[in-house]
Amino acid sequence: MKKKISFGTDGWRGILAEDFTFDHVRLVTRAVAEYLHGHGLAERGLVIGYDSRFLSERFAAEIAGVLTGQNIPVYLTGRPTPTPVAAFAVKLHNAGGAIMLTARHNPPEYNGFKFIPEYAGPALPQITGEIENTIRRLREGESVGVTSPDTSAGSRVITIDPFNEYARHLAGLVDLKSIGEAGLKLAVDPMFGAGVGYLENLLEQAGASVDAIHNHRDPLFGGSLPEPTAKSLGELRERVIKGKMHLGLALDGDADRFGIVDSNGQFITPNQFLPLLFYHLLMAKNLRGPVARTVATTHLLDRMAKRYGLEVVETSVGFKYIGQCLAEKGAVLGGEESGGLSIKGHVPEKDGLLAGLLAAELVAVYGKSLTELVDQVAGEFGRVYSERLDVHTSYAEKERVLDLLKDLDPGRLAGRRVTGRITLDGVKLLLEDGSWALIRPSGTEPLFRIYVEAATLEDVQEIQKEAGKTLGL
Repeated sequence: MKKKISFGTDGWRGILAEDFTFDHVRLVTRAVAEYLHGHGLAERGLVIGYDSRFLSERFAAEIAGVLTGQNIPVYLTGRPTPTPVAAFAVKLHNAGGAIMLTARHNPPEYNGFKFIPEYAGPALPQITGEIENTIRRLREGESVGVTSPDTSAGSRVITIDPFNEYARHLAGLVDLKSIGEAGLKLAVDPMFGAGVGYLENLLEQAGASVDAIHNHRDPLFGGSLPEPTAKSLGELRERVIKGKMHLGLALDGDADRFGIVDSNGQFITPNQFLPLLFYHLLMAKNLRGPVARTVATTHLLDRMAKRYGLEVVETSVGFKYIGQCLAEKGAVLGGEESGGLSIKGHVPEKDGLLAGLLAAELVAVYGKSLTELVDQVAGEFGRVYSERLDVHTSYAEKERVLDLLKDLDPGRLAGRRVTGRITLDGVKLLLEDGSWALIRPSGTEPLFRIYVEAATLEDVQEIQKEAGKTLGL
């Protein structure tokens, strides 16, 4: 039985040699080629980028051969390239889109295939749905108007390195002068991924002193996962404390997500950093416009937006929806609690490199640590605590809970009156004291995620416990 190829939250991923094979990659590329021809984008060409995983260059070469065989010009990056840089290259070359080979923060035995359309952000469901339908038709032997791969058409493949143009673009978004003048000492951890050599160089060009770790290619990621979480950044934390650094900045496997360690060794969560950045964009850069956040992201952004009379756009989980708000609604900031963000004027794709530079800018401009800035914003808008609890179940148990979740509408939760119910993505219960709980099933695993935000950690834990108990978790 053929395994279904489907695009999840951010592309198709699979285990190398099991389902992520050369045959499958060629098949998916043919479907993308059909999409480009069908939408009048083929003549503009396609960017191909890849991360530092096993065989990524080989897969990229195969993709180039398929595309040139469909008379689609190719802009192929000559080295492992971050996803946001590949997205930027779409705009730089006015291409019809990009294919990015990356499994992001997944284990090393995985690779992945992400399609970035011509607007330089993640593909929306209607686009990936069309590509999936074409894959199905190709598998069934139906003609879709594409030809055989041509792996000899090297003249139609242009090798590119968008770094310099990308750096110049960021110079228009980030106050690099302030970073240089502040004499910042920074530690950088690209986690052996596609971001190696990018953030370090950008910060050094700005004039900062940089100490980089894990800054060479290792497809095994040092025996860990390339995921910049508090748990995985112990070595970066030690470097920051011992070196008396201002910040530690980390990237995931394809450098689209960020991790931040403050000067005191404290991990600054995305839910803490996003409000700081929003405040900075409003006050220091005088930007105005909506803020976009996923349903699982902090409501502190809402309090700030309300103060300044700005709109909040709440989206389903997935940066593709945030990217749409950035591109179509003029959002000043778009972010998600899992570590993705972008700002007005940038490509509508999450960018860990940009996030790291902006974190350095905040410290430079205000002359304070991020922890001090968190306290400052809390003093003005109130303090909140946000946590996510993952609850594993069996597949049979998951079905039982899903049935309960559909009808979940309690009058009270943890002694608090429920004032609203949102079913945008899972079930989100708004409570009378401003706290909230979101219960959301994983799309691929027998797993439920319970997100809670409240005024104290004790309140968070109480609401988490009650929400799980309500569903028998």
